[in-house]
Order: sequence, then structure tokens, then C-alpha cells
Amino acid sequence: METKDHTADAVFGHLRVDDCYQCGKCTAGCPVAEEMDLMPNQVVYLAQLGQIGRAVACGGIWECVSCQTCSARCPKSVDIAGVMDAMRQQSVQEGKASPLAHRTVAFQKAFLNNVRRNGRLNEMELVGQFKITGFAYSLADVPFLFKDAMLGPRMMVRGKLHLRGEKVRDRALVRRIFERCMGEK
Repeated sequence: METKDHTADAVFGHLRVDDCYQCGKCTAGCPVAEEMDLMPNQVVYLAQLGQIGRAVACGGIWECVSCQTCSARCPKSVDIAGVMDAMRQQSVQEGKASPLAHRTVAFQKAFLNNVRRNGRLNEMELVGQFKITGFAYSLADVPFLFKDAMLGPRMMVRGKLHLRGEKVRDRALVRRIFERCMGEK
């Protein structure tokens, strides 16, 4: 049996992982469970045991599409999707994110940096930052840079993509929200 490497309360106390009684409804409803090495209920169980190191190293947390089906199905209202998200965040902080998750992490960072800077999403800036940070710098990865290029003009015609993004007026409020949520000072 593994020893506790974190206390579940310290990492996931607000998500009430101890309320889970392992009924498996979260896993039964998960649309990507068959792609996971550890199922959602197993990830929650590891959190209950305090074996966070084992959970953050698994690939299943990166397969989660955050559809919230697991949380909606939970009879004890455990926020399983929140647990998966917290595990991904912990994985990045500890440097245990799978190399296969490189683009997912790059997108999340680009998205948050974009919202932090502008107060809302600037699509063109997001795409540019994501394409640069998600590019692995090998010839085999060059198609990634241009993969979605033909979608841009069609989205602009439909009014779904704007070349120039706007910023919210009160960016100081956005900064305070990020400070509070991310523990920044």
C-alpha cells in the first residue's frame, strides 16, 4: 500500500472527495472512460487515499473532456470534473504532465494568459500564442501550424472570429480575480 503523499483535504478539500462512496456512476457515464488508464472513480479514490502523486501521473486526467457528465451523475454531488481539473493543475505544477498533454497544457496556458491580459478572449491572439507554444519544433509537427488555417476565413464571414479583440474596462478587477484564484500576489 502506498503512503499518502498529500492530504486529500489540503488539495481537494473544497471538492468533498470524501463524500464519494465509489458507486461508479461517474465512470459509467463518462464518454471517454474507455480511453483512460485510470477511470474517474479511481482518480477520486486515489484523492481520498491521499495518493495524489499516482493520480497526477496518470494519463486519464488528460483524456477528460470536462463535459461534467460525471459530476451531474454523482448521487453525492461530488464535483468529479473539478477533481480531474485540480489533478491536471497539480500535474502541471509538479512537472508530471504527460508529454502527450503538451498541447493541452499549452492551450490552457495560452487561454488563461489571454483572459488575464484582456479580461476576455481575443481569438486571434489565442490562436497565435497556442500555435507557437504548441509547436514541438520538428518537421513532423509543421502541419500543426497550418491545420486550422482554412477555418479562419469561413469563421470571419460568419462573424465568429474577430481580427481585433477588445479589452474589458476594469482589468484591475480581472487581475484581482486571477490573484485570488491562482494564489498570486
